[in-house]
Amino acid sequence: MESNKVKEGPTKAGSRSLMKAAGFTDLEIKQPFIGVANAVANFYPGHSHLQQVEDAVVAGIRMAGGTPLVFSTIGVCDGIAMGQEGMKYSLPSREIIADSVEIMARSHCFDALVLIAACDKIVPGMLMAAARLNIPSIMVTGGPMMAGYYKGQDISVIDLGEAIMKAVTGVIPMEELNEMEDAACPGCGSCAGMFTANSMACVAEALGMTLPGNASIPAVNAARLRMAKETGRRIVEMFREDLRPSAILTEKAFRNAIVMDMLIGCSTNTVLHLPAIAAETGIKLDLKTIDSISRSTPNICRLSPAGRHHMQDLHRAGGIPALLKQALDGGLIDGEVMTVTGKTLSENLVSAKVLDSSVIRPLEQPYSEDGGLAILWGNLAPEGAVVKASAVVPEMMVHEGPARVFNSENEAALAVFSGEIKKGDVVVIRYEGPAGGPGMQEMLAVTAGLAGLSLDRDVALVTDGRFSGATRGASIGHISPEAAAGGPLALVEEGDLIRIDIPNRSLEVLVDDAVLEERRSRWVKPAPKISFGYLGRYAAQVSSASEGAIVRR
Repeated sequence: MESNKVKEGPTKAGSRSLMKAAGFTDLEIKQPFIGVANAVANFYPGHSHLQQVEDAVVAGIRMAGGTPLVFSTIGVCDGIAMGQEGMKYSLPSREIIADSVEIMARSHCFDALVLIAACDKIVPGMLMAAARLNIPSIMVTGGPMMAGYYKGQDISVIDLGEAIMKAVTGVIPMEELNEMEDAACPGCGSCAGMFTANSMACVAEALGMTLPGNASIPAVNAARLRMAKETGRRIVEMFREDLRPSAILTEKAFRNAIVMDMLIGCSTNTVLHLPAIAAETGIKLDLKTIDSISRSTPNICRLSPAGRHHMQDLHRAGGIPALLKQALDGGLIDGEVMTVTGKTLSENLVSAKVLDSSVIRPLEQPYSEDGGLAILWGNLAPEGAVVKASAVVPEMMVHEGPARVFNSENEAALAVFSGEIKKGDVVVIRYEGPAGGPGMQEMLAVTAGLAGLSLDRDVALVTDGRFSGATRGASIGHISPEAAAGGPLALVEEGDLIRIDIPNRSLEVLVDDAVLEERRSRWVKPAPKISFGYLGRYAAQVSSASEGAIVRR
């Protein structure tokens, strides 16, 4: 056991004494040390209930003869951080989470690891740590929030975001906004649609790093706690079997996860997180691979913001196992990959089936022949950009319009809220990339504002920043190279025509190369927006969004 390094023999009497001072018995010290990383927090719903999940995991570990060693990590709530400088810390927090789990596991010689999380950067951060540590590891997420209910229909936080603009402009009374505020988020769990938190829970399940069905069980369902107990029990078995992430997080598993992503239309943020997790295993996952899989994978499930269903509907329809079973039967995924169950994916899916074909369509009746995400290239994005194609209305799949150029999200938001953006415009937000932002903050205030003004059918948005998973419309992010690195986005001027062609994967500024080169000769790299503290260090070390915005080694 790895933990023998801190507890075996007479020289470790001090270590044992310290653990006994914390209440541990000789038997507990002799048993396998199972680290339990929990991102519990009491002030936002994705993590406010994770103490209960932790208690269930601990019970499962003890039932199986392991000793749980519990510790916490940080976790940013994007919904609360949105629209102010705090949002710049969200993506960079992923690296801190991965590092903190690594530090605790290595310092205390854990034999195995359970990862408890729910929200956006926390799930991928913990998966990065699991891949890096390569000790037996398993994840259990906190589960999705139930959708709210207002005026006869299900709603979620995205509907509240769009209602804000309607209330501010007088389209709806302020009292209605207040009523929606009380109804949109009815309880604990990650926000109810296919936003980034739930996207990453689905990715974790598709990778084989959670027990089957984990992603969609609602947070308020007792099955969530039963699964947490089973997760705790299973990790002790994984330790005894020496089943490590390196046996699970293979190239084939990552391809399976991307297929799932395209089938269901996950958040564009998965294009940042999957390459980052893969990088920890030594696997290079590039945008060309992601787009190649998108082109050959139909989109058969559309949850909010792309459709009317929510995570609770996906759960009722059979969850991710049902989706993967269709993909397996259709020859889209590899069923021989190993999972945390100790069984192959095919073995896990034997009894899975679709229970509601209005939520998970047959492969032969897709919403679209290609996947929910699309990667675009062109003279505006030589290294690529990403769009959630499944959430773009048909009339915006091809669009050409004049650039409205802003050097920050705040400038663009003010223009949207003041009515300066007109039908046909292409809003350009630059210097918000991983280094330029720094932190690549999400742009939900801008995209929700455009949707609230009913401009999402007429206005496109391109940026080197990124979007919330709740974003819909022709919102194209992750443009690489970013403007702060001298990418072509830095050379766009007010009124330049920009052409977007999502079906043909093209993003172009219609300006002659000679003109762009002349502009480049005049371009001056801007001073860093933040040059101190963690964000200053992050900006100096972070890679391009096309590489997952990972910190360079």
